[in-house]
Amino acid sequence: MEASNLDVCKFFADYSVRLMGCGATCIRIEKNINRIAEAWGKQVSLTIMPRHTHLTVMDSDGGNTTTVISQNAKGAISYELNTELSRLSWRVVDDRLSFAEARELYGQIVGRPKQNRWYVALLVAAANLSFCRLFGGDFAAMMVVAFATLVGYYIKLLLLERRVDTKVVWIVCAFVSAVLGATDSLFHLGSTPDIAMGTSVLYLVPGIPYINSFSDLICGHYICSICRFIDATILTACLSLGLCVGMLLMNLSMF
Repeated sequence: MEASNLDVCKFFADYSVRLMGCGATCIRIEKNINRIAEAWGKQVSLTIMPRHTHLTVMDSDGGNTTTVISQNAKGAISYELNTELSRLSWRVVDDRLSFAEARELYGQIVGRPKQNRWYVALLVAAANLSFCRLFGGDFAAMMVVAFATLVGYYIKLLLLERRVDTKVVWIVCAFVSAVLGATDSLFHLGSTPDIAMGTSVLYLVPGIPYINSFSDLICGHYICSICRFIDATILTACLSLGLCVGMLLMNLSMF
């Protein structure tokens, strides 16, 4: 039995919200949904806004129109979920999946357990440690940065789970990591304490929102581009505030 336009529209709405929440660009959401719609013989009109997504599904002849407006939800950026959801759109085309089969696979993808937080934390610490080395940090600075990143990232997870405002989370985590990063200078552990301090908060830099903002700008999604850029800029300011307060507390010069 062929799925109704209402079922397809609700599926697309949830699909787009998931993609938006895990860090997908607007053009990726558009291409994925249009790819699936074409495979099912549907036409889609999609308008993506920062807070809401407006979806209209029509039959191939333009009749039997259904519209759904869904509220976008912020979630943790996930390359894995982004990739799997995009891969699902290609499977619908290549394997000619029906609506029921696609919805079942979709449920399996979004229902998978999240990656182990400690595994992710170790990878984040390793990445920040590598940045420290890339900028010329010595072994002591690398170890300090790794520890500061682990503690700050763990606090970030705890606060986000308790639904603390993201801006407050960024300030607190930057402050904690900056204080821990200052130990290289206070205890004379190495010869590059300034690099340890500077790289201890790099894990908080909102790189994906900045990249997505530029992508949306290039593809003509100006409203989403501006909003993403403003959100990223605010988080960067919160990061800087936490870093400055940490340095002042530890009596370290900023210049």
